[in-house]
Amino acid sequence: MRSSTTVLFWIFLLCSGRLSLAVATAPRLSRSVVHEKRDHIPPEWSHSRKHHPTAVLPLRFALAQSNIHAMDEFVNDVAHPESPYYGKHWTAAQVAAKFSPSHDTVQTVRDWLSESGFAPERIHVKKTKSWIELNATVEEAERLLNAEYYVYKHASGKEHVACKSYHLPAHVAPHVDLVMPTVHFDTIVHRGLDSPPVNRYERVTRGLGMPGAGFRSSKMTPTVPILKNQLEHCDEQITPECLRALYGIDYTPIATEINTIGIFEATPQAFIASDIDEFAKYYAPDIHGKRPMLVSIDGGLVQTLHQGPNFTAESNLDITYAMALLTGKQNISLYQVGDIPEGASFNNFLDALDMSYCDFEGGDDPTVDGIYPDERPGGYKGKDCGTVKPANVISVSYDMNEADVSAAYAARQCAEYAKLALMGTTMLFASGDGGVASINGTCLDADGSLSVHGKRFSPSLPSICPYVTSVGATQVNPGSTVHQPESSANFSGGGFSDFIPMPEYQKNAVHSYLKNHPPAYPQHTFNRTGRAYPDVGANGVNLSLFIQGVHRLVAGTSASTPIVAAIITLINDARLAAGKSPVGFINTAIYSPQFADAFNDITDGHNPGCGTGGFNATEGWDPVSGLGTPKFGTLLKKFLELP
Repeated sequence: MRSSTTVLFWIFLLCSGRLSLAVATAPRLSRSVVHEKRDHIPPEWSHSRKHHPTAVLPLRFALAQSNIHAMDEFVNDVAHPESPYYGKHWTAAQVAAKFSPSHDTVQTVRDWLSESGFAPERIHVKKTKSWIELNATVEEAERLLNAEYYVYKHASGKEHVACKSYHLPAHVAPHVDLVMPTVHFDTIVHRGLDSPPVNRYERVTRGLGMPGAGFRSSKMTPTVPILKNQLEHCDEQITPECLRALYGIDYTPIATEINTIGIFEATPQAFIASDIDEFAKYYAPDIHGKRPMLVSIDGGLVQTLHQGPNFTAESNLDITYAMALLTGKQNISLYQVGDIPEGASFNNFLDALDMSYCDFEGGDDPTVDGIYPDERPGGYKGKDCGTVKPANVISVSYDMNEADVSAAYAARQCAEYAKLALMGTTMLFASGDGGVASINGTCLDADGSLSVHGKRFSPSLPSICPYVTSVGATQVNPGSTVHQPESSANFSGGGFSDFIPMPEYQKNAVHSYLKNHPPAYPQHTFNRTGRAYPDVGANGVNLSLFIQGVHRLVAGTSASTPIVAAIITLINDARLAAGKSPVGFINTAIYSPQFADAFNDITDGHNPGCGTGGFNATEGWDPVSGLGTPKFGTLLKKFLELP
């Protein structure tokens, strides 16, 4: 039995911050370090009370992956045009083996928990070794993590348990990515089509397909006439013929049996088959009667219950333009993600592509991601993990605010895109339609929260990930032809990440922009050392589209992304026909000197927001149009020259 002096000594260490917990058995001596903290709570949440000490918390420790520090090296090996391993992509098994948490990581965390007084039978290591589970009382958790747990209340009445910060021993911290529940607000505030979200924050952070979270009716015109002599009117209406002329697309696919492209759509967004056929009648006869191949993920379906432009324009746009540019020869996979009650997120999609991702670093975050199985009426009763083989090219015309997630959440997702890059998948994301502001036009306050009074630019996720290609929007100027330079669209999202550092491959281009065309804003307005985006641009203004039989014009980076995806798919077709691999991750190549003349430089326009004019399009790379719009013939030639 310990003396009272010994007990008081341990309590002193705990209270003075020299030790992260007081335990029944002496733990390994290691200073306590802050692992994560939250400076503000999300909108509509408020502090309620201190949590009861005997309540039980399902603690989950997300174990650090092996070899993450070498990710850039691995990706460069398969993506850099001068690498002898260019195009030699990894298999899924090779990726899993390389990044699985090490035995040392598992053992270090398990030993720490044991030394902290938890019996072995209470410590559960998941089969994938990606995380460790431990049920602990609030009192035990607070001692273990040197934290204080509170109950927070949402405006809807829902309650959530969280802490403002937590600590780990210094020798344990490198082996743990995050602990849940802690600073993450992971209470499910259910929303669906019949029970709309209670506030704007919930709408933009959960359910990517919900009206208002992505495609907005403000980017659509009413009914417009169909103009004849399309090439003469590309400044008024963009059609596939205009796009082929703008970017020099002159290629008929021949390797369609082995080439693949996937279009991501989040339920309840759904295409209308008759609209594709109506479009085909005027602009692309060879796709009449063609449909994308449905790949259902977490109950994803092409729903017909909820119609109207807010539910059909996005999917119609993405699918129709990809099909039209690829011709009727190339099949397209439709990755329809999420059931109607719960919806979906990017992480739900990544779960389906990679079984290990479902559990990695604690799994999905209910504040942002759809949580499956969904037990509500009409909900999908399963959870799709590793059920889908990723296509060579995946186009995603959705985005969210970087500020709506934690840095750990963003890093977790970005690492998964890196794995897809290693496996040869080109991930393309819309850069967003808010200019330098957020999805709903808000900007960042000094504490990192979004508000209508914010002055700091708000970056877009997943565009801030280094291993995806971000696509901005351009337009044909009024009175101009397809043979004259485009300008950037004034809504085109662009900027710099606050979470992710600038990748090596873009440093020369971005530093040149910051040196030669420095934005006249205070240093705190944006992070000059963060990952910069977009990477490329394509037309995204006045695209002809049929929506429920009505001919309209639409705009958005939503349009630009499938256009670039189609171009990369055609390049893959040529490489596959030549017995080569798909191009996979393209950023390392397109930013290199070898590809310096492969894009049409956009030097006119800007992307306003946050009470400013935003960034300007200018010579070279810029945070409005990226490197510029593609020159298909040049890109095709250069990629065919690679191994």
